[in-house]
Amino acid sequence: MSFALPVALLGLAALPLLVVLYVLLERRRVREGARFGARALLPNLVDRAPGVRRHLPVAVVLVALAALIVGVARPRATISVRREEATVVLAIDVSRSMGAADVKPTRLGAAQSAASAFVDQVPRKFRIGVVSFASRAVVAVAPTDNRDLVRAGIASLHTGEGTAIGDAVLLAANLGQRQRASDGGIPPTSVLLISDGARDGGRIATQAAAQRARALHVPVYTVLVGTPSGTVVHKLTGGYSEIIRVPPSPSTLQQIARTSGGQFFTATTDSRLRDVYKQLGSRLGHKRETREITDLFAGGSALLLLAGGALSALWFRRVP
Repeated sequence: MSFALPVALLGLAALPLLVVLYVLLERRRVREGARFGARALLPNLVDRAPGVRRHLPVAVVLVALAALIVGVARPRATISVRREEATVVLAIDVSRSMGAADVKPTRLGAAQSAASAFVDQVPRKFRIGVVSFASRAVVAVAPTDNRDLVRAGIASLHTGEGTAIGDAVLLAANLGQRQRASDGGIPPTSVLLISDGARDGGRIATQAAAQRARALHVPVYTVLVGTPSGTVVHKLTGGYSEIIRVPPSPSTLQQIARTSGGQFFTATTDSRLRDVYKQLGSRLGHKRETREITDLFAGGSALLLLAGGALSALWFRRVP
């Protein structure tokens, strides 16, 4: 929490003085009362002592004064609010290694399934685009709010050769900058990149692409999919085939996320991949805003003052 007028908080220093003054007045009241009668005779005059009820209205008023002083300082709180418009670009690796079956049914199949589920996690006004990349990056679906079109684009992906990650990051970041919000501005853009390995080909270096995304204020959230036991079968001439190990390589994706201002995740199973997309859908669907909450403190202090006065009038027929 921050304050627009923090100097007003100095008024809180007066509250301990008021407490001390109240204690002194209470002691004086007790001494004055003792002058007019013996304490042993009090039970014959009153049913019972008020106890803590005597001090409760004053305590409520003091809390109200504290809230009032904080309200004068114009407090501001950072809260999470739902985004109305934004662009999310899904950049999905379709290189040969994504055909490995260590994540069921395959790495690409799991990515497609989770991406389709992710579409349901973001607000309806969000535009979603799809970029696929193997030896080169291509736009599978331009950013749109047509969810059926996005799902069809995701389902149409198939494996190829190469892993042009840098090209995909740059293409996805630039794609979001071409969109326009209802107010004519550029809506915030985020890239969700899912891959299993390091760069293999492409024209743009991953570090340069990530730096460009950061300059455009486009965070890239990267998801590493696969397990160390992943393999693919490569067909050779003459009817032969070879089994190639394709363990995931996290370093490139970690670097992209760190440089662009995004976050890196790992997904070793289909369910874990879905959890990551669900978490990202919730995060991208909200934004952090700083709002002034003076009215809450002002309203709270008014209610407390009324409550303190009501308790005093009800119990002692007096106003504190």
